[in-house]
Amino acid sequence: MIVVVAPGQGSQTPGFLAPWLELPGAAERVDAYSDAAGVDLRAAGTAWDADAIRDTSVAQPLIVAASTIACHALRSLAADAPAPGVAGHSVGEISALIATGVVSDLEGMRLAGVRGRAMAEAAARAATGMSAVLGGDEAEVLDRLAALELTPANFNGGGQIVAAGPLDALAALAAEPPAGARVIRLEVAGAFHTRFMAPAVETLRAHAASLAPSDPIGPLWTNRDGSLVTSGREALELLVGQVSSPVRWDLVMVSLAAAGVTGIIELAPAGALVGLARRGLKGVPAVALKSPEDLDAARTMLEGATA
Repeated sequence: MIVVVAPGQGSQTPGFLAPWLELPGAAERVDAYSDAAGVDLRAAGTAWDADAIRDTSVAQPLIVAASTIACHALRSLAADAPAPGVAGHSVGEISALIATGVVSDLEGMRLAGVRGRAMAEAAARAATGMSAVLGGDEAEVLDRLAALELTPANFNGGGQIVAAGPLDALAALAAEPPAGARVIRLEVAGAFHTRFMAPAVETLRAHAASLAPSDPIGPLWTNRDGSLVTSGREALELLVGQVSSPVRWDLVMVSLAAAGVTGIIELAPAGALVGLARRGLKGVPAVALKSPEDLDAARTMLEGATA
């Protein structure tokens, strides 16, 4: 079983979209996605600097657009391959819903635009952020977060937990990390997947109510608890609730291992999830679609799985 994974916020870098726009039809798709999301994604992905694309209202639709462009490119090269399993990390769940046909490209891009703006507005209400805690004993890490009233927002597996909450508490965590752990500040502008995002949940729920989702065309795993989701409506509801609840990517990887995953392909802007897979799914081959040059390796993986 090959599984395609879609990355979340923080995976974007200046100019990363440029080579993807050279693919046939990609520039036209991105222009349509820009209209749907309410963001100039062509400029954001090719010309804007790191600070500009760090803005949550920009980063989220930009990442979903890139993942969707990469997914279309991959499908055009391996059109005869069966639908792979799909999972998305945080905002990557929108990319996953598009990839599995739960929502259309433009519906997904509108959803990403609404989500990004709503989360940016929620983040602006308090000085909050996120930091990755690498290593250390998990119980001790969680105890330290609780003592500082920080939330474990992402359980990423491979000994990585992302803490979220007020900036002063994150500074205290960095000053005195748990034994054997390193703390790395993440370039995000809010405490995502925590109670601070409650206002965004209501905004997203109102928008999602206007959609008529289809059931996924292939296996789809949720961040909520790593389980398979077979209902499009349930998948959409889980995505809405996920805005203020922890991302359990560790449980997604447990489920992928139990399902017999034989290869991982990470959509653009790739790298982070392949890194987690190498630690949490040791021995499973992985391809990161960092540029169109990586498409051949991904196609080879898909064709090998169906041979």
